[in-house]
Amino acid sequence: MKALRLVQSGQPLRMQELPVPEIGPKDVLVRVKAAGICHSDAHYRAGVSQVHPLPRTLGHEVAGVVEKCGNDVTLLRPGSRVCIHYMATCGDCEFCNRGHEQFCTTGKMIGKHRDGGYAEYICVPARSAFLLPVEIPWEHGAIMMCSSATSLHALNKARLQAGETVAIFGAGGLGMSAIQLSRAFGAKQVFAVDIQETKLAMAEQLGAIPINAAAGDPVEELRKKTAGRGVDVALELIGHPSVMRQALRSLAIFGRLAIAGITDRTFEVDSFRELLGREAEIIGVSDHLAQEIPHLIDFVRWGQLRLSEIVTQTVPLDADAINGVLDSLARFDRQIRSVITP
Repeated sequence: MKALRLVQSGQPLRMQELPVPEIGPKDVLVRVKAAGICHSDAHYRAGVSQVHPLPRTLGHEVAGVVEKCGNDVTLLRPGSRVCIHYMATCGDCEFCNRGHEQFCTTGKMIGKHRDGGYAEYICVPARSAFLLPVEIPWEHGAIMMCSSATSLHALNKARLQAGETVAIFGAGGLGMSAIQLSRAFGAKQVFAVDIQETKLAMAEQLGAIPINAAAGDPVEELRKKTAGRGVDVALELIGHPSVMRQALRSLAIFGRLAIAGITDRTFEVDSFRELLGREAEIIGVSDHLAQEIPHLIDFVRWGQLRLSEIVTQTVPLDADAINGVLDSLARFDRQIRSVITP
């Protein structure tokens, strides 16, 4: 089978021919129908977040058709439409038993620690495969499994309540899902902060109040639009220290900042004025939970999360095309979400 692989950090991905994966008794073999290209993949390729061991097939946003089931698999069968939770976990350790399987002691993330979906086939534990309703297109099923799922987990971690205000810093793939999910949670006001007019225009179409950070200090604008109090919840989805500072400064009393953006750089915190003086919180967001995926699927089925606007292009399983998308993501160019359709 064809697989697009990271062979060396900092270098373009390379197409390789590999055997179709063998499956164990608790696994399923999935023929990939769609694989999202995530900004994290650009970080992996650049070496900002380490992928090991190399070479490795990237791709952690995957949807497809079950081709083969292991002997112990009972809830799926060949032909099942599935979307794949990107954590391959044991189900038995302390963290799995507590419902925090992203910290599974033997867990491995597909597309980072085990081969992912930039390929024609992928092998995953059956417990990672969730039935995908026929009314949800493959491309939407794929991007749900990272950008939408992480946005939902971030809002859950931030404890967003109906009637509260929320600011989404970064109107990309995660941000567009976060805007819609915030509205589904009953947020009173949802602000979208970005520097690109096209993204802000799309965010406004989805019901957000746009804040152009290129036109001035977004914190001042947010406080102006909230009568000086700030926002109850801020999500940082960019992974940039200056944006993290802005998100923290935007908080109201008792405000919560949830950080999902990846960076290898630090940011400064005024512990008294920005945390203690407001009893504010900074919350780390790591991945998402399998138990959240059925709720996410329901949001899509009920029309509260529309993904057609978020998928802005599809590309074939081709090295030049996919490396080109990753280059664009590294430059923070305009596309929202690109999906591979092998």
